[in-house]
This record gives sequence, C-alpha cells and structure tokens, in this order.
Amino acid sequence: MTDKKFDIAVIIINYNSSAYTKKCIASILEQTSQSISYQIVIVDNASASEDYKNLSSFVRHLSKDFIQLIRSRFNTGFGGGNMHGIQAANARYYLFLNNDTILLDDPIQCCYNFMETQSDAALCGPQIFNEHKEKSVSFDHFTSFAREVFGRKTPEVLFSKPNRKKEYSEPIAVDYINGSFMFFRAKDFNNVGGFDTNIFLYFEECDICYRLKKKNRKTYFIPNASYIHHQGVSVNNTKMPTDIKIELKTSMFYVIRKNYGYIHYQLLRVIFIIRYGLTSLVKPKYFRLFHRILIGLPLGKSMKQKQLIQD
Repeated sequence: MTDKKFDIAVIIINYNSSAYTKKCIASILEQTSQSISYQIVIVDNASASEDYKNLSSFVRHLSKDFIQLIRSRFNTGFGGGNMHGIQAANARYYLFLNNDTILLDDPIQCCYNFMETQSDAALCGPQIFNEHKEKSVSFDHFTSFAREVFGRKTPEVLFSKPNRKKEYSEPIAVDYINGSFMFFRAKDFNNVGGFDTNIFLYFEECDICYRLKKKNRKTYFIPNASYIHHQGVSVNNTKMPTDIKIELKTSMFYVIRKNYGYIHYQLLRVIFIIRYGLTSLVKPKYFRLFHRILIGLPLGKSMKQKQLIQD
C-alpha cells in the first residue's frame, strides 16, 4: 500500500484482454479531472504471459507513479481480483472498474461529487452505453424467487421498484448497480468485508449491495454520469458458453441461499429442475446445466476450482 492518501483508488482487473485495459486506462487519464487525486491499481488475474507482458510494457512506458500493476499467479475471479487490488489501495473511495469500459465526460468526478454530498450512500454507478452509444440497463433488482421465476418486472409491479428501462434525470436509490463501474465509499465497503470471494463470477454486486442495505446503506444510480461498456470481453475469451451459464446459475443460487435461506433456495431449485429438465429434452445442450441444478449447484464444482497457478 502506498503511503500517500488519495481521494479515489481505481481498481481494474485484466484477464487476457490487455488491449481493452490499455484503452480503459487511457480514458481515465483523458477524462478525469485533475482537481481530485486518484491512483490506479491494475490486477492481472493470471493472464497468459504474452498478454501480461504487453500490459506491463504499457504501464512502464506511462511512467506514472500513481499507476501500479500487480500480477496474480492465480485467477481468483471478479471478487477475488478486486479484493487483491484493494490491498494496494489507500483512498477514501474505491472505484471498481471493468477493463472493457471507456469513460465519457468525467463520470469519476460526477460520482465523487455525489458521494461527497449524499451521506446515506454507500456506492453509486453511472448510466451505461453500449459500444454503439445506445443506452443500456444500468441497475437491477435483487435476485429472488419472484424475480427468477416470474421475471424482472415482478419486483417493479409488486414492490414498486424503479423501472430498469425508464430514463431518469436525477439520482435514484436502487437495489444494485452494474458491476462494471461501482463507486464505493471505502468505509462502507470495508465495513461489510468487501466482495464475497466464494463467488467466482456473477452476482457479486447483488450480494454486496444486499449486505449494505441490511446496514441501512444505500445504492444510487447516477443518470448524468456515463461510460461505454463492451459487454463480457474477458468472459467471452473463455469460449465456454455452457460453462458460463452453469457458473452464472451457481453464483445465483449461492447468493439466494446465503441471503434468503434454505427454504427459498430449495423452492427455486425445484422450479429450475422442472424448467431445465423439460428444456434439456428439446435442447440437449442444456442437460449439463440441468444435471448441475439437480445436484444442488455446489461451489465445489465452480470454475474457480479449475484454475491453475501460473508460472
């Protein structure tokens, strides 16, 4: 950890996608106001040697003492990689930023200003645009039996949750924001123990925002801040769509059982056994997912358990 105290620590994970990471860093340097102090901590999550060397050379040539690259020899996933990164952070705020993002019109300054004046906010996140400059859904409702069985509109109809697809002009409290840009008050992040590293991929943001809500700390969507997100760059590089679907459901059921209890988890599992059992009869590619749900989606079979230590 550096001795200097910054306003913001920007933490970025690279996994075999250094070309995107370099563009992301360049956008931070170009778009972020010099009126706030920040450090950038890049965690290479056990990328191939060539990709890491490419990124290392880029950082070295930038020659900026507030940018640090850390090499992990083991792919710890989203939560684990970010938890690795905060060990080198020394700031009042943490920004966990996906490497496949490009900042627009200084969203870091915008989020910083909001957090400085909104005392009940634990974190906030901006409006997402896709690579075609089209607005994307930027926040969501907590995963639950009702949401997963009846759809995402259900919480909006039954519990008056904000409409995910509506355009907003002012900040609004939501259940959780997209994990590609999460601007945390460091004190709140630390007080709930950060990300749950049992989760390898998916639902980390849902889980931590749920834990913060139980402590009466709020999550806000900031519509007047924005960035571009190229969806799923690192994940797509794995070229294992079935494994990715299984991992998503593994994380989802883990979070539901953890936050809502065993009965809630089992009721949903029965529904999914029926759903994917019937689906796999028509589409055999879903049989592996059906089988994993049938045996309870154990964390012991997560992709995390398949990672190897790199030389």
